[in-house]
Amino acid sequence: MEQLKYCTGILEIINQINETQADKIRTAAKWCAETIASGKMVHLFGSGHSVLPIQDMFPRYGGVVGWHPLMDPRLMWSNVIGPGGARELLWIERQEGYIKNFLQSYNLQAGEVLIVYSHGGLNAAPIEAALYAKEKGLKVIVVTSGDNYEKAQATHSSGKMLGDVADLMISNCCPLEDSLVEIPNYPQKVGASSTVGAIVITQSIASETALKLQKMGHEMFIFVSPNVTECPPDYMHQVYDNYTKLVRKCGN
Repeated sequence: MEQLKYCTGILEIINQINETQADKIRTAAKWCAETIASGKMVHLFGSGHSVLPIQDMFPRYGGVVGWHPLMDPRLMWSNVIGPGGARELLWIERQEGYIKNFLQSYNLQAGEVLIVYSHGGLNAAPIEAALYAKEKGLKVIVVTSGDNYEKAQATHSSGKMLGDVADLMISNCCPLEDSLVEIPNYPQKVGASSTVGAIVITQSIASETALKLQKMGHEMFIFVSPNVTECPPDYMHQVYDNYTKLVRKCGN
Protein backbone atom coordinates (compact mmCIF):
# COMPACT_ATOMS: atom_id res chain seq x y z
CA MET A 1 0.00 0.00 0.00
CA GLU A 2 1.28 3.46 -0.90
CA GLN A 3 2.24 5.52 2.13
CA LEU A 4 0.23 8.62 2.93
CA LYS A 5 1.85 11.42 0.94
CA TYR A 6 1.62 13.96 3.74
CA CYS A 7 3.12 11.63 6.34
CA THR A 8 5.97 10.79 3.98
CA GLY A 9 6.65 14.47 3.33
CA ILE A 10 6.50 15.54 6.96
CA LEU A 11 8.79 12.70 8.07
CA GLU A 12 11.34 13.90 5.53
CA ILE A 13 11.16 17.40 7.03
CA ILE A 14 11.61 16.08 10.58
CA ASN A 15 14.64 14.08 9.42
CA GLN A 16 16.10 17.20 7.76
CA ILE A 17 15.65 19.17 10.98
CA ASN A 18 17.45 16.45 12.93
CA GLU A 19 20.27 16.18 10.38
CA THR A 20 20.86 19.87 9.59
CA GLN A 21 19.59 21.98 12.52
CA ALA A 22 20.66 19.96 15.59
CA ASP A 23 23.71 22.11 16.41
CA LYS A 24 21.63 25.29 16.18
CA ILE A 25 18.94 23.80 18.41
CA ARG A 26 21.61 22.92 20.99
CA THR A 27 22.96 26.48 20.84
CA ALA A 28 19.45 27.87 21.28
CA ALA A 29 18.91 25.58 24.28
CA LYS A 30 22.21 26.74 25.82
CA TRP A 31 21.17 30.40 25.55
CA CYS A 32 17.71 29.65 26.92
CA ALA A 33 19.02 27.60 29.84
CA GLU A 34 21.52 30.30 30.79
CA THR A 35 18.75 32.93 30.69
CA ILE A 36 16.27 30.93 32.77
CA ALA A 37 18.93 29.88 35.28
CA SER A 38 19.86 33.55 35.76
CA GLY A 39 16.30 34.33 36.88
CA LYS A 40 15.29 35.99 33.61
CA MET A 41 12.84 34.97 30.90
CA VAL A 42 12.86 33.58 27.39
CA HIS A 43 10.17 35.42 25.44
CA LEU A 44 8.33 33.87 22.50
CA PHE A 45 6.57 35.75 19.69
CA GLY A 46 4.66 34.88 16.55
CA SER A 47 1.58 36.00 14.67
CA GLY A 48 -1.05 34.12 12.70
CA HIS A 49 -0.44 30.39 12.68
CA SER A 50 3.03 31.08 14.11
CA VAL A 51 1.35 31.58 17.49
CA LEU A 52 0.78 27.81 17.68
CA PRO A 53 4.33 26.76 18.66
CA ILE A 54 4.29 29.47 21.34
CA GLN A 55 1.11 28.05 22.84
CA ASP A 56 2.72 24.62 22.68
CA MET A 57 5.73 25.76 24.73
CA PHE A 58 4.05 27.18 27.85
CA PRO A 59 1.66 26.63 29.54
CA ARG A 60 1.84 23.10 28.15
CA TYR A 61 2.49 19.72 29.72
CA GLY A 62 6.26 19.44 29.91
CA GLY A 63 6.79 23.21 29.78
CA VAL A 64 9.24 24.74 32.26
CA VAL A 65 8.63 28.02 34.07
CA GLY A 66 10.88 30.58 32.38
CA TRP A 67 9.25 30.59 28.95
CA HIS A 68 7.17 33.75 28.45
CA PRO A 69 4.62 33.74 25.59
CA LEU A 70 3.94 37.16 24.04
CA MET A 71 0.55 36.81 22.38
CA ASP A 72 -1.52 39.65 20.92
CA PRO A 73 -5.17 38.64 20.26
CA ARG A 74 -5.19 41.09 17.35
CA LEU A 75 -2.49 38.95 15.73
CA MET A 76 -4.30 35.66 16.38
CA TRP A 77 -7.46 34.73 14.56
CA SER A 78 -10.47 33.64 16.59
CA ASN A 79 -12.81 33.85 13.62
CA VAL A 80 -12.59 33.39 9.86
CA ILE A 81 -14.17 36.68 8.78
CA GLY A 82 -15.26 39.72 10.73
CA PRO A 83 -13.82 40.76 14.12
CA GLY A 84 -10.95 38.45 14.99
CA GLY A 85 -10.93 37.18 11.43
CA ALA A 86 -8.01 36.00 9.32
CA ARG A 87 -8.32 38.74 6.71
CA GLU A 88 -7.99 41.49 9.30
CA LEU A 89 -5.14 39.72 11.08
CA LEU A 90 -3.17 39.30 7.87
CA TRP A 91 -3.52 43.03 7.23
CA ILE A 92 -2.41 44.05 10.74
CA GLU A 93 0.69 41.85 10.82
CA ARG A 94 1.95 43.53 7.64
CA GLN A 95 1.58 47.08 8.98
CA GLU A 96 4.90 48.65 9.89
CA GLY A 97 5.07 50.34 13.27
CA TYR A 98 2.30 48.36 14.96
CA ILE A 99 4.31 45.82 16.91
CA LYS A 100 6.28 48.38 18.93
CA ASN A 101 3.03 49.51 20.54
CA PHE A 102 2.33 45.93 21.61
CA LEU A 103 5.81 45.17 22.93
CA GLN A 104 5.99 48.37 24.99
CA SER A 105 3.61 46.64 27.43
CA TYR A 106 6.42 44.24 28.39
CA ASN A 107 9.77 44.71 30.09
CA LEU A 108 12.22 43.07 27.71
CA GLN A 109 15.64 43.14 29.36
CA ALA A 110 19.23 42.83 28.22
CA GLY A 111 20.49 39.33 28.87
CA GLU A 112 17.19 37.72 27.91
CA VAL A 113 16.27 35.84 24.74
CA LEU A 114 13.44 36.32 22.25
CA ILE A 115 12.41 33.47 19.96
CA VAL A 116 10.47 34.70 16.92
CA TYR A 117 8.48 32.38 14.67
CA SER A 118 7.54 33.14 11.07
CA HIS A 119 7.54 30.72 8.17
CA GLY A 120 7.79 33.45 5.55
CA GLY A 121 9.99 35.85 7.50
CA LEU A 122 8.72 38.80 5.47
CA ASN A 123 5.89 40.42 7.44
CA ALA A 124 6.43 43.52 9.55
CA ALA A 125 5.27 42.03 12.88
CA PRO A 126 7.99 39.36 13.32
CA ILE A 127 10.75 41.49 11.77
CA GLU A 128 9.96 44.49 13.98
CA ALA A 129 9.62 42.28 17.07
CA ALA A 130 13.14 41.02 16.42
CA LEU A 131 14.48 44.54 15.78
CA TYR A 132 12.85 45.83 18.97
CA ALA A 133 14.41 43.02 21.01
CA LYS A 134 17.85 43.67 19.52
CA GLU A 135 17.58 47.33 20.51
CA LYS A 136 16.83 46.22 24.08
CA GLY A 137 19.92 43.99 24.19
CA LEU A 138 18.25 40.59 23.85
CA LYS A 139 19.60 37.67 21.84
CA VAL A 140 17.21 36.85 19.01
CA ILE A 141 16.54 33.33 17.77
CA VAL A 142 14.30 32.96 14.74
CA VAL A 143 12.52 29.88 13.44
CA THR A 144 11.72 30.37 9.78
CA SER A 145 11.88 28.70 6.38
CA GLY A 146 15.42 28.56 5.05
CA ASP A 147 13.90 28.04 1.61
CA ASN A 148 12.00 31.31 1.95
CA TYR A 149 15.08 33.10 3.25
CA GLU A 150 17.13 32.00 0.26
CA LYS A 151 14.52 32.58 -2.47
CA ALA A 152 12.04 35.28 -1.38
CA GLN A 153 12.54 39.02 -1.66
CA ALA A 154 12.34 41.35 1.35
CA THR A 155 9.17 43.45 1.56
CA HIS A 156 9.90 45.41 4.76
CA SER A 157 11.08 49.00 4.32
CA SER A 158 14.32 48.16 6.14
CA GLY A 159 15.20 45.81 3.31
CA LYS A 160 15.57 43.02 5.86
CA MET A 161 14.03 39.60 6.17
CA LEU A 162 13.60 37.98 9.58
CA GLY A 163 16.72 35.87 9.13
CA ASP A 164 18.77 39.04 8.65
CA VAL A 165 17.93 40.24 12.17
CA ALA A 166 18.68 36.96 13.93
CA ASP A 167 21.60 36.11 16.18
CA LEU A 168 20.66 32.51 15.40
CA MET A 169 18.41 31.34 12.58
CA ILE A 170 16.90 27.85 12.72
CA SER A 171 15.29 26.59 9.53
CA ASN A 172 12.03 24.67 9.80
CA CYS A 173 13.20 22.83 6.65
CA CYS A 174 9.80 23.40 5.04
CA PRO A 175 9.33 24.47 1.42
CA LEU A 176 8.66 28.07 0.45
CA GLU A 177 4.98 27.38 -0.31
CA ASP A 178 4.54 25.55 3.05
CA SER A 179 2.11 22.89 1.77
CA LEU A 180 3.45 19.52 0.63
CA VAL A 181 0.88 17.49 -1.31
CA GLU A 182 0.19 18.05 -5.00
CA ILE A 183 -3.41 17.69 -6.19
CA PRO A 184 -3.93 16.76 -9.88
CA ASN A 185 -5.11 19.72 -12.00
CA TYR A 186 -4.55 22.24 -9.17
CA PRO A 187 -1.57 24.61 -8.89
CA GLN A 188 -2.18 24.87 -5.11
CA LYS A 189 -0.75 22.19 -2.88
CA VAL A 190 -2.42 21.11 0.38
CA GLY A 191 -1.10 19.78 3.70
CA ALA A 192 0.73 22.62 5.47
CA SER A 193 4.07 21.68 7.03
CA SER A 194 5.46 24.69 8.87
CA THR A 195 3.47 24.25 12.08
CA VAL A 196 4.72 20.68 12.50
CA GLY A 197 8.28 21.76 11.70
CA ALA A 198 8.13 24.66 14.15
CA ILE A 199 6.70 22.53 16.94
CA VAL A 200 9.35 19.83 16.43
CA ILE A 201 12.00 22.53 16.80
CA THR A 202 10.19 24.12 19.76
CA GLN A 203 9.88 20.90 21.73
CA SER A 204 13.48 20.01 20.90
CA ILE A 205 14.63 23.34 22.31
CA ALA A 206 12.37 22.87 25.35
CA SER A 207 13.70 19.39 26.05
CA GLU A 208 17.37 20.28 25.58
CA THR A 209 16.93 23.39 27.73
CA ALA A 210 15.42 21.34 30.57
CA LEU A 211 18.26 18.83 30.42
CA LYS A 212 20.80 21.66 30.60
CA LEU A 213 18.95 23.32 33.50
CA GLN A 214 19.05 20.05 35.44
CA LYS A 215 22.80 19.78 34.92
CA MET A 216 23.17 23.40 36.09
CA GLY A 217 21.34 22.57 39.32
CA HIS A 218 18.44 24.89 38.55
CA GLU A 219 15.21 23.93 40.32
CA MET A 220 12.56 23.56 37.63
CA PHE A 221 8.81 23.96 37.97
CA ILE A 222 7.33 21.90 35.14
CA PHE A 223 3.76 22.14 33.88
CA VAL A 224 2.61 18.58 34.39
CA SER A 225 -0.26 16.30 33.39
CA PRO A 226 -2.57 15.12 36.21
CA ASN A 227 -1.75 11.62 34.98
CA VAL A 228 1.68 11.97 36.59
CA THR A 229 0.60 10.66 39.97
CA GLU A 230 4.07 10.93 41.55
CA CYS A 231 3.61 14.71 41.89
CA PRO A 232 1.81 16.01 45.01
CA PRO A 233 -1.78 17.24 44.54
CA ASP A 234 -0.81 20.89 45.00
CA TYR A 235 2.12 20.76 42.56
CA MET A 236 0.42 22.78 39.81
CA HIS A 237 -0.31 25.54 42.34
CA GLN A 238 3.44 25.70 42.90
CA VAL A 239 4.00 25.97 39.13
CA TYR A 240 1.54 28.85 38.75
CA ASP A 241 2.90 30.56 41.86
CA ASN A 242 6.48 30.31 40.62
CA TYR A 243 5.50 31.63 37.20
CA THR A 244 3.59 34.54 38.75
CA LYS A 245 6.55 35.50 40.94
CA LEU A 246 8.92 35.38 37.97
CA VAL A 247 6.65 37.54 35.79
CA ARG A 248 6.28 40.10 38.57
CA LYS A 249 10.00 40.11 39.30
CA CYS A 250 10.83 40.70 35.65
CA GLY A 251 8.19 43.44 35.37
CA ASN A 252 6.12 41.77 32.65
